[in-house]
Amino acid sequence: MDFKLKSHISAAILSLFIWISMGTIVYQRIENWDWIQAFYFSVTTLTTVGLGDLAPTTNLSRLFTSFYVLFGVAVVFASIGLIGARLIARTEKGVHIGTKKSVIEPKQ
Repeated sequence: MDFKLKSHISAAILSLFIWISMGTIVYQRIENWDWIQAFYFSVTTLTTVGLGDLAPTTNLSRLFTSFYVLFGVAVVFASIGLIGARLIARTEKGVHIGTKKSVIEPKQ
């Protein structure tokens, strides 16, 4: 894996980690949720799963959630898209050049 690819993937993973950590800390403080609940809510909110078992209860947390979702969903999906695109491009490049084995071996 070349340096540019590693740096893009590292930046995407770091962005995900920072964004989820920020939400976890804010929800733990504002909502007085335990760390697992705050992390769970952050992840389900940013991945747009939103099961509805937890919800912001204060005006401050509702306001934070509005901006957290607006920017966070973009960060999450851009990061996941970048990671996926880079890995697919790397795999296709390796298969076409013949430097990597295909995941599916042809039957003999």
